[in-house]
Amino acid sequence: MPYGRPEGRVGELQRELAEFAAARRWEPYHTPKNLVTALGVEVAELAEIFQWLTPEESARVMEDPGTAERVADEVADVLAYLLQFCEVLGIDAPAALEAKIERNERRFPVTVSDEKGGGAVGETDGCDAAPGKANRHSSE
Repeated sequence: MPYGRPEGRVGELQRELAEFAAARRWEPYHTPKNLVTALGVEVAELAEIFQWLTPEESARVMEDPGTAERVADEVADVLAYLLQFCEVLGIDAPAALEAKIERNERRFPVTVSDEKGGGAVGETDGCDAAPGKANRHSSE
């Protein structure tokens, strides 16, 4: 079950973030709703860096030291809010990810995908998706 605080470095980071918030008496504000909203804002700030870049430019974004620092900072903000969200709800994020990968392995076996990994014609995202609308995102 993907519940509880994970072990290892991720668990240590969650503990550090919880201690940081507790020392500042922020716990009343760290509700699931507030944390997931803050997470969305930080994801938008990360996306903003890439908004008008071509695919080629986005692949080279870490070559510019200033932009690389902005990207790393936003990734850190996204991860911090995600870990705080998991802490508040008691989700072991690595265990949840492992469980999701296993489910996706069963849902999207290699034999269903085409040679380029783009998905077969008519592949759908489970029983709720529109026929022929493939969801080729590994996190779905």
